[in-house]
Amino acid sequence: MKYLQLVWASLARKKTRTLLTAGSILIAFLMFGLLSALEKAFTAGVDIAGVDRLVTIHKVSLIQLLPRAYYNRIRAIEGVREVTHATWFGGYYKEPKNFIPTFPVDAETYLKIYPEYEMPPEQRTAFMEDRTGAAIGHVLADRYGWQVGDRVPIRSEIFRQADGSDTWEVTVRAIYRPKDDQGDPTAFMMHYDFFNESLPDGARDTAGWYVIQVEDPDRSAEVAQAIDDRFANSAAETKTSTEKAFAAGFAKQVGDIGAIVTAIVTAVFFTMLLVTANTMGQSVRERTNELAVLKTLGFTNTSVTVLVLLEALAITLVGGVIGLGLAWFIIFAGGDALRQFLPVFYLPWQDIAAGGALMLAFGLIAGALPAGQALRLRIADALRRGG
Repeated sequence: MKYLQLVWASLARKKTRTLLTAGSILIAFLMFGLLSALEKAFTAGVDIAGVDRLVTIHKVSLIQLLPRAYYNRIRAIEGVREVTHATWFGGYYKEPKNFIPTFPVDAETYLKIYPEYEMPPEQRTAFMEDRTGAAIGHVLADRYGWQVGDRVPIRSEIFRQADGSDTWEVTVRAIYRPKDDQGDPTAFMMHYDFFNESLPDGARDTAGWYVIQVEDPDRSAEVAQAIDDRFANSAAETKTSTEKAFAAGFAKQVGDIGAIVTAIVTAVFFTMLLVTANTMGQSVRERTNELAVLKTLGFTNTSVTVLVLLEALAITLVGGVIGLGLAWFIIFAGGDALRQFLPVFYLPWQDIAAGGALMLAFGLIAGALPAGQALRLRIADALRRGG
């Protein structure tokens, strides 16, 4: 208790300086929290990618469509357990600002390959049996207040029906939740057959990409090469990679988020470390005679050293905890608006734990030099300088 009283008295000695230092630490950990959530948003697909899944896209670009006839040809390749396909729909609800990640899928095979999309059995059955049905993520349902049985018009910026309409009327039959909340909770899945039959004759029977489940993950590279070899020199050549590599490549189209976050956080924390160390060093220099008096009163060298370290830790922990807490609040309060574009946007517990470890580490590092000065402080020399 005596240490806490002394630490508080020391920090309160120069209130403005203490507040400014704590403020700089607060900003550092606020940025750490927000950037951690941003990195999670861009790398979530990489983290949850199945080790036994491959993705086949058009060799030219992801936006180029592949023939639906490739389905059976891929299914016949040795080492392939299951195949499904999906197409980017470019969907929105009523107005373009209400963007919804919509995918016409082959529902039976898609949910077989992606068992992490969990939904009540009766809803799953209803979705399978209704060709105009849809399965949607729980976050999407909460955002628009949709419930099972609601009739929803979904518009497309890419496709048009044979009659020229850009709107598909579907019925919400299932609301899914990703297993362990480690997937996209905002997707809108509709039946491919319903979508395909409504298109003009020349636009039918294509798919955006194929997802292949392999029998042996150790043979993924071999199976991927076999798929690409099968369609080599065709009108629509393919590029096949593991789902993890595909997700990582897709994320890096906007830059190496991990490297960017690391660079920014490193720069911010280095600056924070200098500020805190300078503050503590100045505080110790101003209190040289006071520390000498403490030693005179019976405080050991170790006690005085611990006191200085506790001051550095206290100011770092106060600023850091408030900063991380503020980051969590911003993500929690404003996350819904961002989740329209970044479905997985939250502050992971492991990053919170890492933030706590960083607070302790930087507090100790920042206080190390001033604590060393206090440890080596000789009573007579200190009192002479103080006088």
